[in-house]
Amino acid sequence: MLSPLIFAVLLASVYESPADLTPRTKIDELVFANLKRLGIPPANLCSDAVFLRRAYLDVIGTLPTPQEAAQFLADRDPNKRASLIDRLLERDEFADYWAMKWSDLLRVKAEFPINLWPNAAQAYHHWIRASLHENKPYDRFVRELLTESGSNFRAPPVNFYRALQRKDPQAIAQTVALTFMGTRAENWPPTRLADMAVFFSRVGYKYTGEWKEEIVFFDPSKNPSLPADALFPDGTRTRLASDRDPRQVFADWLIAPRNPWFARNIVNRVWSWLLGRGIIHEPDDIRPDNPPSNPELLAYLESELIASRYDLKHIYRLILNSKTYQLSSIPKTANPAGAANFASYPLRRLDAEVLADALSQITGTTESYTSAIPEPYTVIPEGQRSISLPDGSITSPFLELFGRPPRDTGLESERNNRPSPAQRLHLLNSRIADSPKLKVPVPDLYLLILSRYPTDDELKIIGPKGRNDLAWALINSSEFLYRH
Repeated sequence: MLSPLIFAVLLASVYESPADLTPRTKIDELVFANLKRLGIPPANLCSDAVFLRRAYLDVIGTLPTPQEAAQFLADRDPNKRASLIDRLLERDEFADYWAMKWSDLLRVKAEFPINLWPNAAQAYHHWIRASLHENKPYDRFVRELLTESGSNFRAPPVNFYRALQRKDPQAIAQTVALTFMGTRAENWPPTRLADMAVFFSRVGYKYTGEWKEEIVFFDPSKNPSLPADALFPDGTRTRLASDRDPRQVFADWLIAPRNPWFARNIVNRVWSWLLGRGIIHEPDDIRPDNPPSNPELLAYLESELIASRYDLKHIYRLILNSKTYQLSSIPKTANPAGAANFASYPLRRLDAEVLADALSQITGTTESYTSAIPEPYTVIPEGQRSISLPDGSITSPFLELFGRPPRDTGLESERNNRPSPAQRLHLLNSRIADSPKLKVPVPDLYLLILSRYPTDDELKIIGPKGRNDLAWALINSSEFLYRH
């Protein structure tokens, strides 16, 4: 592994750009003005090589190929970063990677304690991925999840009401609040939670003759004493008609532009996914006594989402094109407020699935997966990528070791990206396959693993080492294992 001293030297010489920090976007104006007020200097901009690798990992969860890296680094177009962002947002891997992230939140898992079963888990994942691939407006995506009725095999969004450890109205209300409002309703006053639960008190479940198929539907005969008046979480009242599904009434309230939680929650999540922490931190703990670090920034992103008719790719594009996102990971201050106010890009270890796919891509090997439920629908093709696994029950020892979330609660904190001694030993003891992909000149090996060319100093340090030894050293480096 590269020593900390060598890594620090590389950071200063390879990872930064001399470009100026004049704000490029409204995001930059709001972030840099806040940093100036706090007396915190922003980091320099990152280099092209750093941006290339960062954008690939953050947008599609995939390393660039050596050819893609070489082409981008040789490109002299001043707008090449924006062009790369546009291309990445349209790639199939965008839908794969973000379906994985949404499947964590929506608990797409066949086995205990969620028990969707393979057929339903596959259908649910396919619907999530297709929604992202077509860039379905976010308000429509959520409305379908909240109001769909039908078979869990044939109407995939109804699995939202099945992917729960408990199916009573209060448990459903807590899950809705966590997922789409970013708040933990179990900490609300009991009466407030009970009021929200009314909207989910007529969700019915019934089995069919097909094995493990279940129908989710609006059951007007359920809870006949349901009050005609209902109270939304913001305190406003509404009337519930006996012949209308209360879920539809709640969905109308939730996705309305004036809703105080809906747009705020999702833009805060997207920001946290791309920049390591939310403007409100943690992203699923929005409450009055946990204010945003930059209220104007959060309000701006909310307004942009609403004005774009809930086009999430518009929010991704705004953030990715900002100089704030493109700052170096080398902070200019030790002030802890710098991280909370986005003075530099945060170092973050690669997600388990992303790391598994990166190692497979580099070595030409494949990960071996297993499932606790050996049913016909749990088919794991040869060469299946980890980011595109359709079911949280399909796993591998590597994914478990490196912190893949169990998908039991829908909390962001289920994913554990903290490094451990066991992970380090696994990588240090691994044998890099004798792959033809590694039998390339040193510059190409660097492009393959680190998405950049080696420096002159590195070439001197490397000397006559064998390609496998060099690949082993690079794969065990902090530069490879972290987003930076």
